[in-house]
Amino acid sequence: MAAGSTVYKVQLTISDTDRHYYETHEITIAQHPSETDERLMIRLAAFALNATDRLIITKGIGGEDEPDLWEKNYGGEIELWIDLGQVDEKRLRKACGRSERVRVYTYNTKSATAWWRQYGASFARFKNLTVIHLNSEGIEKLCERSMRLQCTISDGELSMHSERGDVEITQTRMTPEG
Repeated sequence: MAAGSTVYKVQLTISDTDRHYYETHEITIAQHPSETDERLMIRLAAFALNATDRLIITKGIGGEDEPDLWEKNYGGEIELWIDLGQVDEKRLRKACGRSERVRVYTYNTKSATAWWRQYGASFARFKNLTVIHLNSEGIEKLCERSMRLQCTISDGELSMHSERGDVEITQTRMTPEG
């Protein structure tokens, strides 16, 4: 954990009707000093969308050899590598070589669109890579030091609910053609 990190405690209850996954996770997550509330909440959304008993939220920003989240099998091999934002090609190449599956979740429409326009076609060679844009306007309003979040996932859409309000998150898969 980086000096100056802020620690958050999260009770994340997930009802994922798409994958038939219903579980509550007690999560401690550190927010790096340079990480925004929006990005922290996107990490939690990515966790909810991919939750398993082995999915781990890592150090996030500052973890050079680690993604934002990962799932390893019982032998320690990386099955799923998840990064957020506009990841550089060198990092993606490394991730695709180390992991069975790689997912990148983008969340800022303007910068994600520019990044995809510049690099999207070259990412097509990574057969185990999926890039998904999360339309998550207002997600940062749910952020507080101690959170109780209820997440419902149905037909690819994520609804996050807390005492602070509700946020609907839609996913758009980014493809080299579009």
